[in-house]
Amino acid sequence: MGSERRGEPSRERRREQIRVRRELAREHAREYAREQGLTGREEESAERLRSKATASSTGSTALSRSPRVRLDQPRPDRRRLLPVYDPEAFGRLSERVARFLGTGRFIVYMTLVIIVWVLWNIFAPTHLRFDQYPFIFLTLMLSLQASYAAPLILLAQNRQDDRDRVNLEQDRKQNERSIADTEYLTREIAALRMGLGEVATRDWIRSEFQDLIKEMDERRLFPAESDEGDR
Repeated sequence: MGSERRGEPSRERRREQIRVRRELAREHAREYAREQGLTGREEESAERLRSKATASSTGSTALSRSPRVRLDQPRPDRRRLLPVYDPEAFGRLSERVARFLGTGRFIVYMTLVIIVWVLWNIFAPTHLRFDQYPFIFLTLMLSLQASYAAPLILLAQNRQDDRDRVNLEQDRKQNERSIADTEYLTREIAALRMGLGEVATRDWIRSEFQDLIKEMDERRLFPAESDEGDR
């Protein structure tokens, strides 16, 4: 109920503003018709056109104000002429390729392919040979494979260097924290030792009690000497 009561004055204000705008538009239309010397019908048509123009202007202003930029949502991606790719996915792919190129399986597969290629182009019938001696097409394929393998291996090495750098940084911070904790514990232990040096220990109290008992026993055995010694 409270929200409805609050909303009623705002609605009334809007209606009043619209009514005032309409009256102003009618007055402007009448003045324009008087200046131009128009008839009654032409004046009405001009007034209608003016009212439509004001309505369209108010609607356009409302439409222009309605779409607001949302700050809590990301902007839509812009269209780009160049293709967009995920560098992280491409890096993982390069690491897989570099890992496969560094295995013995790749060497065995490449050796078998080269042997089959050479034997086929030497002993196969002439019309079935696709790369005769000196095997130019084979050389082109191997150079192409090497030209693609080298950048992929370098990219994998760079990613590994980045990971090593991050791990070293984390290890360095962990070592600094452990050194700081060790120094703090060393200072605390030293302070406890200094504090315990002034505290009466069990052995010291026991020795003091033993000396006191011996002194009391001597006084019981030799009371006269003890009295004279006190005097």
